[in-house]
Amino acid sequence: MKILVTGGCGFIGSNFIRYFLKSYPDYSLINMDKLTYAGNLENLSDLSHSPRYHFIRGDIADAPRVEELINKGVDAIVNFAAESHVDRSIEDPSAFMKTNVFGTFVLLEAIRKVFPKQRIRFLHISTDEVYGSLGETGAFTEETPLAPNSPYSASKTAADMLVRAYHHTYGIPAIITRCSNNYGPYQFPEKLIPLMVSNALEDKELPIYGDGMYVRDWIYVEDHCRALDIVLHHGREGEVYNIGGRSERPNLTVAKTILDQVGKPHSLIRFVADRPGHDRRYAINFSKIEKELGWNPSISFEEGIRLTVEWYQTHREWWKKIKTGEYLDYYKRMYQDR
Repeated sequence: MKILVTGGCGFIGSNFIRYFLKSYPDYSLINMDKLTYAGNLENLSDLSHSPRYHFIRGDIADAPRVEELINKGVDAIVNFAAESHVDRSIEDPSAFMKTNVFGTFVLLEAIRKVFPKQRIRFLHISTDEVYGSLGETGAFTEETPLAPNSPYSASKTAADMLVRAYHHTYGIPAIITRCSNNYGPYQFPEKLIPLMVSNALEDKELPIYGDGMYVRDWIYVEDHCRALDIVLHHGREGEVYNIGGRSERPNLTVAKTILDQVGKPHSLIRFVADRPGHDRRYAINFSKIEKELGWNPSISFEEGIRLTVEWYQTHREWWKKIKTGEYLDYYKRMYQDR
C-alpha cells in the first residue's frame, strides 16, 4: 500500500509515519509537509535514507501539487496537515482557514477528480474541540452536535463538514476521526505537556491558565496511532470515530504530575490570565471504535507521562533548538532558494 501522509513532519504525523513503517514492512509512505513553524524535519531525519519513505515539501492548499502526487498513484491519504494551536488562531485566524478548510477542500477535490477510476481512501484527522465544551458530567459521542468555540475548532468543524459532504454527494471513501489531547515524543513545546516538561527541566515557571481546573482527556500518541491504523484498514466509510484516552485530568493536576516526575517543587507553577473563550472541559466517549473495531487505549496516563518525560530528558537538544528558534533559521537557510 502507498499512503500519502499530509503534515507528517508534525507531532502526530511523524509518530504515525514511524508507527506505520515499523508495522507494515511492505508499505511505502509519502510525507507532504509545508514545514510551517510546527513542522520539523528533524522529527524524521533518521528515515531520510529509507526506500519506503519519501519527503516532499508542499502545501495541501496547492491544488496542482496535490493533483500531481495523487496522479502518481496512492491508495490512501491520511490528513494530519493543520494549523492546530488555539492561542495562535485567536491572534490570527487566517492561516487556519487557508490550511484547515481550503486545504482539506483541495485534497477532496483532487480525490473526486480521479474517483471512481482511482479509489483513494481518505482518513481525515479531526479533534474533539469541534464539539465545544462540556459541563462537569457527560462525554462527547459521535452524535454530539458540533459547537466550536475558537477559530481553530471552527476551521476543523468546517473541514469535517466538507469531508462529510464529499462522501455523501460524490461517494468519496472518507472517514473522520476525532481524538482527545495527544502527548508524547516530538510534540512542539508550545503545547501544554511539552511546555510543562521542558520548563520544569530548566527550572522555569510553569504557566497555567485561570484557576488551572480546565479538564482535558489525554491520550498517549502511540495509542492514537494504533487507533488510526485500525480505522484506516477496517473503519466504515462515511463514519466518524471518536478516539479517547480515558484519562481526564485538570491542567493543574497535569502540571503537578510532571513536576513530581522530574523531582521539582510545585512552587514553579504560576497562574496566568485566562485566554478568551476557554472551553472548560472535554471528555470523549469512544465506545463506538471499541465495540466495532476492538480498539482501546493501552498506555495509562501515569505511564505515558513517564515515557514522555524520559524522552524530553534525553532529547534536550531537539526541544532547546525549537524554544530558541534555531530551527527556524535552519529551515530559512535550507529552503531560501526553493
